[in-house]
Amino acid sequence: MKNLEWIQNLVESEQRMEETGIIDLSSIPDETRDLQAKTNEFLKQIKEAFIEYSTAFNNMKNSTIGGVKIYGISNTVADFMLFRNGYKLLFSAIEAGRIAMTLQAQSTQFIPIPGHAQTPANDEYLEAKYGPFGELTWAYRGTHVNPEYLVRYYLSRFVRESAK
Repeated sequence: MKNLEWIQNLVESEQRMEETGIIDLSSIPDETRDLQAKTNEFLKQIKEAFIEYSTAFNNMKNSTIGGVKIYGISNTVADFMLFRNGYKLLFSAIEAGRIAMTLQAQSTQFIPIPGHAQTPANDEYLEAKYGPFGELTWAYRGTHVNPEYLVRYYLSRFVRESAK
């Protein structure tokens, strides 16, 4: 069944209005809070897909070495990281409606050398866009994103780039 949360909110708002006789303008949805919740929901959705496909990859590989591991990021609601052979692929909500995807290779340099620039991370971004009638879609460089193809692309790229 479809998400009925918005119907429940509508009913509760009307019930409060009938009970108090006062129209509560603060019951109008907070777009920023709603967008943050939908950002976290989208991250959880793609994390579940990464877990499913990574488990299949690890099982088919049939080796304990070089498996893809997925970790949640502490002090965040839904951020997560893929790890394999010293490579990391991070997915993090940097603000409501904006997700950063960062691929990082393991560095052999433990202490930064003064005057030398650090290797920049390869950041890419997903942006949430509200369409007509409040429909939320995710876009990469302005183009609509299908979550399944997003996971397929990034897992394939991550496995290829993290191969020893």
